Amino acid sequence: MVDNILNSVIHFYPEIAIVVTLCAIIIGDLFIKRKGHTGGWILLGGMIVTGILLLVQTGWSNSVFDDMIAVDPFAIYFKLLITVATIFVILFSMKSVELDEYSERISEYYMLMAGMVLGMFLMVSSTNLLLMYLAFEMTSISSYVLVGFTKKSDKSSEASMKYIIYGAVASGIMIYGISLLVGMTGATDIYAINEALAGGLDQSLLLTISIIMIITGLGFKIAIVPFHFWAPDVYEGAPITITAYLSVASKIAALAMTIRFFRISFFELSASETVAVWSMINGLNWNMILAVLAALAMVVGNLSALRQDNIKRMLAYSSIAHAGYILMGLVILTNEGLSAILIYVFVYLFMNLGAFYVAMLFSNKTGTVSIEGYKGLGHRAPLMGASMTVFLVALTGFPPTAGFIAKLYIFGAAVSAGWFWLVLIAGITTVISLFYYIRVVRNMYFFQPEENAGKLEFDAGTKIILMLLLIPTLLFGVYFTPIFEMARQSIQMFGM
Repeated sequence: MVDNILNSVIHFYPEIAIVVTLCAIIIGDLFIKRKGHTGGWILLGGMIVTGILLLVQTGWSNSVFDDMIAVDPFAIYFKLLITVATIFVILFSMKSVELDEYSERISEYYMLMAGMVLGMFLMVSSTNLLLMYLAFEMTSISSYVLVGFTKKSDKSSEASMKYIIYGAVASGIMIYGISLLVGMTGATDIYAINEALAGGLDQSLLLTISIIMIITGLGFKIAIVPFHFWAPDVYEGAPITITAYLSVASKIAALAMTIRFFRISFFELSASETVAVWSMINGLNWNMILAVLAALAMVVGNLSALRQDNIKRMLAYSSIAHAGYILMGLVILTNEGLSAILIYVFVYLFMNLGAFYVAMLFSNKTGTVSIEGYKGLGHRAPLMGASMTVFLVALTGFPPTAGFIAKLYIFGAAVSAGWFWLVLIAGITTVISLFYYIRVVRNMYFFQPEENAGKLEFDAGTKIILMLLLIPTLLFGVYFTPIFEMARQSIQMFGM
């Protein structure tokens, strides 16, 4: 047992680095008098070390801690994405005027973010239902507090309360579904569940109820219809840095956990790379159910975004719509579908964080998050206006941006699997999305600023962060082979 633990610890260095970083932030907050963003710099250093440790693990495929955690290409890929997203959000936070008012307790903010990162890392690599749930809760509890961090704002407090209530209900439903599944199969390990289902279970009704309950919890975290009601209010009320973080990192972690859970538990592990059916479950057509959820997310998300004036709410509904596009790959769940998902989330990270970053910079300078308040900003801040245009074009899915490549692969995978009606809906809703994205661009450029409104100036550090988001969004639109290769090599899950 001791040998097993020692061997497992070697594979657990990235998570240990995060725990050490979290402790360092607490200690630093206690002993450093001039605090500022000291906690942020500690977390930034910790995340860089974590990223290096993850790169060292590239190509590993092991199961550790008594087969509760997988260290495989699939988990490492998503952990790297979460690490990159976290680094960007730390940099955003250091530039946020919204957080300046809370400088005395800002280390708590970074400590909670470190706790959230640890939870998300465990979410993407857990192969045991109990650990999956604990990781889910660790991520959720940290995010509840972060949403309400700017507690002097009534909207922030309201958003945090709504998030807790919705989250508690979704979490309760999910754990009940897990308990039913464990009771039927006698196992908490997802590979053991696969074996139990392969042996045959004469409780199809209970199994169906269990899966629906688990989908409810996971759907809440991914923010797909009809589990999306929390997202617009929470995204609007939370600090814009946390809104960006929830829309990318939290969604990516929940998506990774969903893929691993369903792909391992309910499919033949030796299934063809081009054909995947819910072979372990009789009765309902689960592919069709997921397809309907994807279609609803695309339709509801895009149509609701048309009526929004608040940029954060608009991007919240946009995020719901993108969850629908990503879910198309989950409907297929073949290697081609999984690769398309991995490509999509990689691109989504840069273009969505980029849009939120520019929105934060405009809010810092003008104090507005209203799309109507964007009138003339393209003339006052040419670089920021042009960058926001590129990010919104990428989110729409138009060339020559990386967003076009992301949608091309996900649509192509769905067409190859025969889901023509779903691709048709995705295409129509993509056209609809153009209307609310282009409204932001129209306001920035088709209106002249007020006479006494001067140019908006930004420092070099701000522009460098912007370029780190903008360049990949453009570069991978014309040179996307590295993303494809990285995704193709990362779809392997331990034991498959």
